Amino acid sequence: MRFFITGTAGFIGFHLARRLLEEGHEVAGFDGMTPYYDVRLKEARHAALAQFPRFRPTLAMLEDTEALDAAIDAARPDVIIHLAAQAGVRYSLENPRSYVDSNVVGSFNILEAARRIGVKHLLLASTSSVYGAAPSVPFRETDKADEPLTIYAATKRAVELMAHSTAHLYQVPTTCFRFFTVYGPWGRPDMALFKFVRAILAGEEIEIYGEGKMSRDFTYVEDLVEAILRLVPIVPSEENRVAEIDTLSASAPFRVVNIGGGQPVGLLDFVDTVERLVGVPVKRKLLPMQDGDVPRTFASPDLLEALTGYRPETDLETGVKAFVEWYRNSEIVVS
Repeated sequence: MRFFITGTAGFIGFHLARRLLEEGHEVAGFDGMTPYYDVRLKEARHAALAQFPRFRPTLAMLEDTEALDAAIDAARPDVIIHLAAQAGVRYSLENPRSYVDSNVVGSFNILEAARRIGVKHLLLASTSSVYGAAPSVPFRETDKADEPLTIYAATKRAVELMAHSTAHLYQVPTTCFRFFTVYGPWGRPDMALFKFVRAILAGEEIEIYGEGKMSRDFTYVEDLVEAILRLVPIVPSEENRVAEIDTLSASAPFRVVNIGGGQPVGLLDFVDTVERLVGVPVKRKLLPMQDGDVPRTFASPDLLEALTGYRPETDLETGVKAFVEWYRNSEIVVS
């Protein structure tokens, strides 16, 4: 098949594109190479993908409608998977406008392009952050998601709503998936695992927010990729509706699906695991919870499993070990 993936120089987009290329598919990548974190890591990811002859990258911003339309027209994709976004909960407190530009305006351009060319399936990345500080767990796709705590979460929820409107008006088959704390090799330097391992090996203390009382539903990146690929052929329709728990719209070929294993881990347990696998004692600094943080995330994987027969299954020990090995063997020194 022919895939058009935004964010192929990013953490998740890189892993997804590599898996598709290994399976023999064509992948047209689109990435803005923004300097939110060290661009050398993004360039290294694209360099690894460039080893596959069926990978064709375009370097441009999502807000550049002309460049985006030209890339999509050249790719003639069967499926569009939109992963590119301005990520990071805390950075959205410092530079909220960048989230509106990339996540709202950029995603609108993707929606328009998907409508124009008539793709077989449009898949969009959302986030567990849309649930905010939901009081009940696990978080189910049918739960209310209208009280985001950050501009980042609000922009992601806005994309979900715009996508539903596009699916209704133009019959664009659309699946939005909500990610839960994705981690693994080639990960983002601004995320906890990367920051912790880097600090530990440098003999520096690590900062633990919420005084370690928070918990997260960690998802190993290869599990995430497997879930996305299993969702690709499941085009939202009444033929695959799941009774009671489904989010299939009554007025559009549109569905929202969590991608998470439903096994949250306490932050201090997470730190203990990292410490053990790095093999170096951790210097810990407990800090108050930051603005925009949520006390916990906890996915219900029931809808994902009902649709695909799959739920994320890699345990934290295995996933963290894989990251630590990659980090130690990596030739990239990220600033």
